[in-house]
Amino acid sequence: MGEVELSCLAYAKMYLHASQFPRCSVNGLLLSSSPAGGAVCITDCVPLLHTHLSLAPITQLALTQVDAWCSQTHQRIMGYYQANACVSDSRYSSIYCREDLRALIGKIDGEKMFPGCRVPPIVMYERKDARWALKDKHTIMLRQWEETCSIVNQLFSSGDQALLVDFDSHLDDITKDWTNQKLNAKIMELVSPANGNV
Repeated sequence: MGEVELSCLAYAKMYLHASQFPRCSVNGLLLSSSPAGGAVCITDCVPLLHTHLSLAPITQLALTQVDAWCSQTHQRIMGYYQANACVSDSRYSSIYCREDLRALIGKIDGEKMFPGCRVPPIVMYERKDARWALKDKHTIMLRQWEETCSIVNQLFSSGDQALLVDFDSHLDDITKDWTNQKLNAKIMELVSPANGNV
């Protein structure tokens, strides 16, 4: 696999998910609408769980729902992301490394999650010869890093991080939208060139 580009939308939602539950491990799915082969653009993510990350029945239910939604929205699951409750814990949960999630694992580095961080607090792993290998950081791109950080800060200052709903929260209250359409719209509004961002 070549270069991986992480969109502002995907990064913001991953960051908000980890920030919303700072004392919990969180996970989710990385989505792409780009065709197979060549560079991969992670265009979105679906926040899944903040409790019981290892419970297979809940994970399977979530994956079934996300698969159905992806087929309607012309996206595909490219991988998995996780942030651990303990910032120094660099492990990831292998339960989610099912065959169709073999492309990427994103790990949010909690030690680098602070305002003003000069680099994205994300490391990526890719599948190489039946094992997971750390991806070269020079092949992971987040375009417009300063603008993306500014957008995340705006979401926090306006209280919009509360709009994020993960699948766990949806299971507690099915009226909550795990596809996060309100938050997506807010992020895309902030990304728009009309607001001076790209």
